[in-house]
Amino acid sequence: MTKTKLDPEEQELLNAYESGEFESDLDADRREYLTRAAEETFKKDKRINIRISRRDLEALQRRALEEGLPYQSLVSSVLHKYVSGGLKDISANKSGQRTR
Repeated sequence: MTKTKLDPEEQELLNAYESGEFESDLDADRREYLTRAAEETFKKDKRINIRISRRDLEALQRRALEEGLPYQSLVSSVLHKYVSGGLKDISANKSGQRTR
């Protein structure tokens, strides 16, 4: 098995976790929300394959680590929120003009 190369921030998080010093800053409501979202994403009956940039994948993996989720669960959750209307594309509403 090859060892994954971590950036300094990821290594710091891993070291803190392994030493038992890691403390999550998630409040109870956010943790419950993420738990429910993860449970919903585990109800899977279809598979997809996508190609994305290495940079985007690494950003997704970092964000998932911050949230305490597997990155594929995070991706599935974001897609679910988008198709169910819970996540809006803010760039779609921009007309090129600044609003006050």
